[in-house]
Amino acid sequence: MNREMVWIEKGFGCWRCSECAWFFDLSKARPAKSFEEMMGTFQSQRDKEFTEHICADYPRAKRA
Repeated sequence: MNREMVWIEKGFGCWRCSECAWFFDLSKARPAKSFEEMMGTFQSQRDKEFTEHICADYPRAKRA
């Protein structure tokens, strides 16, 4: 499976997996002392969660 992290604008906008319903919860981003530190922490946390998630744990809703 070649899953990718993709940015979805629809709704509130978020990073999602191309193969399942996983998304990065922006509210879980940790505070930081500077903007650069915040962005580095955010990207690191997002990438780690994406890499570690298991698509089978986030099934997509079936369409009617």
